Amino acid sequence: MKKEVFNSLRKEMQYIGLMFLLAMLIFKIVFFNENLVVLLRTILSLFWLFVLPGYCVLLYWKDKLEFIERLIIGVIISAGIIGVFSYHIGLIGLNVKYHTFFLPLAIILIGLILGKNQLFLKKS
Repeated sequence: MKKEVFNSLRKEMQYIGLMFLLAMLIFKIVFFNENLVVLLRTILSLFWLFVLPGYCVLLYWKDKLEFIERLIIGVIISAGIIGVFSYHIGLIGLNVKYHTFFLPLAIILIGLILGKNQLFLKKS
């Protein structure tokens, strides 16, 4: 059971890696005058802020939704969660420069914890 789960997660991480390379190619075509390091940093930040947290949040529904559905819905949910929480944490007084590191990390960890419980439940 655990081996099947890890194999499917590894396969999906390969898909996310391919999407990263595809996004890098698209950005290089669109922004052809930009330096490659700037594009790499931009794509990494987009994936860190939106793709990875959204993917991890929707691991809970891995059996009900296909990969591409979870990824698209996850990006939208991640953008909403980060926007709302960033606003409220800013009202509390935490500086905005810390939001881009701590919020995605917290969302990824929460998503992995909730998703792990769902993924490893024994099916009878």
